[in-house]
Amino acid sequence: TADLDEGPIIEQDIARITHAQSAEDYVSIGRDVESQVLARAVHAHIHHRCFINGNRVVVFPPSPGSYASERMG
Repeated sequence: TADLDEGPIIEQDIARITHAQSAEDYVSIGRDVESQVLARAVHAHIHHRCFINGNRVVVFPPSPGSYASERMG
């Protein structure tokens, strides 16, 4: 879409944080998570594991034993 974060959600993740971390730590952690999620979403897309079903996106898991299943869980 023309606007960032307006398209379908293909991949998500979380990161655990504590109150002891700084705002800079939160930014760094957020960037790390976003880059990992983006890489997994692009990987799923280029391997044709994402399909639109109505207004939802279905993402099939990697095949057992494939590089993606071992690399990305």
